[in-house]
Amino acid sequence: MDFATIFLLLFVASTRASFDGNLNYRSPSFGHPTLGIDVPKVAKRALGLHPRQSNSSFPASSLNYTHGVASGDPYPNSVILWTRVSPTIQNDGSNVTVEGTVALYNHDTQRYIDASSQRICVEYRVGTDRNLSTIVDQGTAYTTSDIDYTVKVEAVNLSPYTTYYYQFTVCGSNNKSPIGRTKTTPSPDDSTSNIGLAVFSCSNYPTGYFNAYGNAARKDDVDFFVHLGDYIYETGRGTIGVDQRATNPSDTIFTLYDYRTRIAQYRTDLDLVLSHQQYAWITVWDDHEVSNNGYRDGSSALNNTEDSFVKDGGVSVDQRKMNAVRAYFEWMPIRQTDMDDNLRIWRTFQVGQLFDLIMLDTRNYDRSITTLNWNDDYIYDIGNDAGRSLMGSHQENWFYNSLSQSQARGATWRIIGNQIVFSRINITSWFGTFENPYNGDQWDGYQSNRNRTFQHLYDNNIGNNIMLSGDSHANWVSDLVWLDAHDYDPSTGSGAVGVEFAGTAVSSTGFGGTIDSANQQASTLVRDNSELMWNEGYYRGYFELHISPESITANYFEISLANFTVEAGANRLSRPVAGGTVESGYLKMGDVAMTNLTRNTETGEWAVRNDFNQMFIAYGGAGGSG
Repeated sequence: MDFATIFLLLFVASTRASFDGNLNYRSPSFGHPTLGIDVPKVAKRALGLHPRQSNSSFPASSLNYTHGVASGDPYPNSVILWTRVSPTIQNDGSNVTVEGTVALYNHDTQRYIDASSQRICVEYRVGTDRNLSTIVDQGTAYTTSDIDYTVKVEAVNLSPYTTYYYQFTVCGSNNKSPIGRTKTTPSPDDSTSNIGLAVFSCSNYPTGYFNAYGNAARKDDVDFFVHLGDYIYETGRGTIGVDQRATNPSDTIFTLYDYRTRIAQYRTDLDLVLSHQQYAWITVWDDHEVSNNGYRDGSSALNNTEDSFVKDGGVSVDQRKMNAVRAYFEWMPIRQTDMDDNLRIWRTFQVGQLFDLIMLDTRNYDRSITTLNWNDDYIYDIGNDAGRSLMGSHQENWFYNSLSQSQARGATWRIIGNQIVFSRINITSWFGTFENPYNGDQWDGYQSNRNRTFQHLYDNNIGNNIMLSGDSHANWVSDLVWLDAHDYDPSTGSGAVGVEFAGTAVSSTGFGGTIDSANQQASTLVRDNSELMWNEGYYRGYFELHISPESITANYFEISLANFTVEAGANRLSRPVAGGTVESGYLKMGDVAMTNLTRNTETGEWAVRNDFNQMFIAYGGAGGSG
């Protein structure tokens, strides 16, 4: 064995811990290590042993934390920390089109292009105070262009339900990141009495601003942020250099470079940067993180046909999904999951004895065909087919078992993070027809899956269920009831088995028009659906859940739109619903009283404002879709 080989082996052994400490070198899936980066090859390249490369490093002064810091997927004793430290704001271009016989989803950058030989070393510290005077965990990690200069580490040795502060530093320098704040969850047997969640969905960068994120962070009224999906959108909008929030890349995205660049652009929004810096996030994707109206074999704009392959730049459905997943995994503070062969992201968080947060994937994991802009009538015809599933058999059974296990362990509440509206919604007055009155892209297009869910809840007497939904760009609050099988009284809520809180978009388009026209639309939707108590589709924003053993309250913002209560054991909205009055939209058996009373989250002051006549950035065209 020659000296160079011995030196390389010693070098790899001494540095592997630092490379492996960065989770982004690993595969997004525990079950598929080959989808990760070959660390020994990266280490060899960093040593300068490749004939085309030399061993060098970036001066610390040339490196920047280009997108702040973030944390997520909190556990009682650990949390994921994230940053990007790079010599450039630009994203890595390792997305050349490869032809011939290569490994599927190959990420061996150096085999196809000249990847940078320069590695970046960062240290991280976690402390109990903002000055980081008491350190509870620390470590070192490397990053390279292979993973777009991102850094993702797991902070360990933490205590349950405790606030921590963290910071990254370029090794051997004083180049420090902003200080981030994060929080662990309570241990499963903890009797924590109150926890708050801010719930978001559908943030379309060119359509509007992300003030919902910033306002929630500045208010500082909750413990964790939950995002139900459509964190980014894949379509292009506007002209770079002309329109302030034009997308980058300018067109629809397909490649790994495209997805990295798009998510990086979103993460330049200062309100989003602030919210990631201040809170631990729990996220799941919807469809637009990959492609609109996705299912297991394609989406509305890409399918496994030769025509689609040629028109969309020679990218297959599976390769596009893997590009999107790779970028999402690199850029989001999310843990690895056992994704097997169908892109698993679904998982559960046990948050004390108070609740279990069950995060579903109703979009990309083994989903049966959905509406694709040309097959609405077909989807309506097969909507109650027993073989149709939003989740696939594996996830469905896991979901039902998770509900039962949550009840068995004594958790007070079951909160289900789901992408699309669960309740049956007759949309004839909106964009449906008398012949096809439902949205087949929601649970309404998968009635047998919804009925199996209801049957498991009713037959096993599982109560205190709260379904969270996004995607629709409107607010919907309903009693959860199996209308086909159980009697239901809208005046009391008798017959329900829980409540659905569905939230509007952070910025994506809603009903449009004026406040009056949107409220008129809401009134017909509430009229046509017995379990729908409130609907509102004009304002953009988010909602907060405040959870205690006795009750859950849901507060809808951006302006204070409506407040709802669910008492433990009641399995329905408390009456009078929303206290009998809402700010906007339409409330069944209640009143609408528009005050325009608004809280300035920078000053804390309340004032009446009358300048809500435009919710979106105007481009002269239609807005983004759900």
